[in-house]
Amino acid sequence: MDNFSQLPDPNRMGAKRQMEREFGVPIPGVILPQNQWVQTALKDLPCTGPIDFPALFPTQGQLVVDIGCGNGRYLLGSGYTRMGWNHIGFDVLPMVIRYATRRANQRGLSNIRFAVADGLKVVRQLLGRETVDEVHIYHPQPYHDPRDADRRMVTPSFLASVHDCLKPGGLIFLQTDHPGYWKAIRETVSHFFDFHERIGRWTDSPRGRTRREILSIKRGLPIFRGQGSRLDHLDSLAKEKLVRNLPLPMFGIHAESQRLDREELVLDKY
Repeated sequence: MDNFSQLPDPNRMGAKRQMEREFGVPIPGVILPQNQWVQTALKDLPCTGPIDFPALFPTQGQLVVDIGCGNGRYLLGSGYTRMGWNHIGFDVLPMVIRYATRRANQRGLSNIRFAVADGLKVVRQLLGRETVDEVHIYHPQPYHDPRDADRRMVTPSFLASVHDCLKPGGLIFLQTDHPGYWKAIRETVSHFFDFHERIGRWTDSPRGRTRREILSIKRGLPIFRGQGSRLDHLDSLAKEKLVRNLPLPMFGIHAESQRLDREELVLDKY
């Protein structure tokens, strides 16, 4: 639930800065007076080739990418705590990108951009080779019906493309509450990254980095988290061989995760 009740008029001089909450958890940052707002929407994506990141951000810095960013909660927090870093979030749902953009605008976060795009297009076209320091992927859509298995994003081919985009030593962060998806991820991701499962919650956001994580915690669902650094010795031929030989993510329905997916689809409409 997006709580915009009783917000002050940002045009009124002396209006108090207001904190928003989502399911009882504060959204990072506060709404600033309107004269301090910025524009964070990236509406014109290149038709061919990667985004020109040096031209996109006012200052140069390390780059964080959130694929499937939802309403932008993680990037808002990271944008505040790492002001010298640049951030960009992508999602296929225009509604959640509007939420994310509005919040980043109102918080004056000029080091963040948001755009509507699917994950495969992001890693295969919009991100240049070895341009990214961190890639974050939280709760990728599992497509519970096995007949939709080819729509699942975290495949060997996708991970090879993420590897291409990351700088040497770059990091990948992955999280899901679907045990079958996590098993499939663990069996594949370690071929491209020095990957380690995290025990316990993220210390920077113990109540949840994302809305989905907040909801999963409230439902008592197990959440699987991990991160890894790019295996820099892999060349293009080695990655092509891995893509040919590694299996696609195959798993069945997980009822609790599926039920929560349906709840989120309703939330994303409002």
